Amino acid sequence: MNPTRHIFVSSRPDISGIRRGALLLVISTTRFLFPIPACAQTAPAVSNTPWHSAQEKSIKEQALGILPKEFAIPSTNSYSLAELIDLAEAHNPETHVAWERARERADTLGVARSELFPTLAAIALSQTSRQQAFLDTRFYRQTTQSFDLALDLNYTIFDFGARTGRIDAAKAELLAADFSFNDVHRRLIYQVEYSYFQLLNATGQVAAARANLTNAQAVLQAAQASLKNGLATLPDVLEANSSVARANYDLQAALGVEDVARGSLATALGASPLHPIPVRPIDQIQIPDTMEISVEQAVDKALQQRPDLMERVAAIRSADARIKEAQAAYFPVLRTHVYPDPQSLYGIQQNLSWGHTAGLDGQIAFSLDWTIFDGGARKHRVAEAKDSARAAVAQAVATRDEIENGVWAAYSDLKTAFRQREAATALLQSADQSYNAAIESYHYGVRNLLDVTDAQRTLAQARSADVLARTQVLTALAALAFQTGDSVQATSGMRPQP
Repeated sequence: MNPTRHIFVSSRPDISGIRRGALLLVISTTRFLFPIPACAQTAPAVSNTPWHSAQEKSIKEQALGILPKEFAIPSTNSYSLAELIDLAEAHNPETHVAWERARERADTLGVARSELFPTLAAIALSQTSRQQAFLDTRFYRQTTQSFDLALDLNYTIFDFGARTGRIDAAKAELLAADFSFNDVHRRLIYQVEYSYFQLLNATGQVAAARANLTNAQAVLQAAQASLKNGLATLPDVLEANSSVARANYDLQAALGVEDVARGSLATALGASPLHPIPVRPIDQIQIPDTMEISVEQAVDKALQQRPDLMERVAAIRSADARIKEAQAAYFPVLRTHVYPDPQSLYGIQQNLSWGHTAGLDGQIAFSLDWTIFDGGARKHRVAEAKDSARAAVAQAVATRDEIENGVWAAYSDLKTAFRQREAATALLQSADQSYNAAIESYHYGVRNLLDVTDAQRTLAQARSADVLARTQVLTALAALAFQTGDSVQATSGMRPQP
């Protein structure tokens, strides 16, 4: 009769593991009792002084590191409006922000589409174990080496439109992001156009102020000559000198406005305002005299082209898709799970040779998930999605009303600008003739100095009004193109090309 065999697996406590655990406990207790100062971020201590801390310096250094690189604008030649718009679209950071947002939505759509495909994960495991087995009256050392390659495949067979709803919503959100990208360009183009025309007005006002200063100096010279001939009095000369000082003051103010306008244009381009941007003078720009479309045609173009309205329509599509996704939660979801697990096992026992065995384990399962009761969560999610869809429709209607009103206002401003342009041209011609006649009559002693200085001031105002009227026509044209969305179309018929 064979004696009973008892197998015991010897085990010894892991002293090193106990020591590591005790060390971690001591460190954790120490950090709790004595917190590290670098982690102690607090609010400002008082309300009456600015806040400063050690973290402020690092934040400042990081802020300097993320500033965009400035690009240099060659000042060898003057730039047209089209060239400036190209520079702005290439270098203004707002276009890059909108571009990255659209790319982000494209990746979101890719994530939603990936739900149509199964997921497959692979896990490779290898383990070596050694132990002392007690057999009969002796201990035998056993060594086992195992290799596992497990695959985990999951796939949703059908879910009654939940994935389709998420994909449709992601498509609509990508469309909205693309239209938002176009709208950023539309606003940027108008910003460049407006800044450009403001600069043209400023440079024109400087030219008008210089001409006014020249006229005032001519009146002063005439007064001084008449004083020598006994045809004028000292108060006349003082009055003429005062007109020169006033003209010089107006010139300096116009130069300051010009500097500010150059900085605004540089900011719109994404460039530094420290470098001047040469532009063509206003006298070299052709200004149209009439409008080519009616207000009804302008409104129709706006409703067909405005990217912000298209963005609202895309939001309606996204909201409708979210309703479909929410309604799918009322139905079950069928999934399958496949888990193949090929194994390879090697073993050796003391005084014996290696042994090997292999096999394929695994499982395949189907699951049908159906939420019977959830306390009304699905009901409220569907209602929430429908409310969001109705809000999107209302927002689109509000945007449509704003577009129509904006087009009407821009069209009216353009008509007014054309009429003011005609009046300013006539005023400048009349004022120039009046000044020339007054200064000539003054030389012959027929007119007094007050008449001359008054004619000179009227001519200065007429020059300023003429420059302003010309730039107002260009600005109004740009505003109408902005309101109709024509500035971002491939073939733009309303975008000014100075």
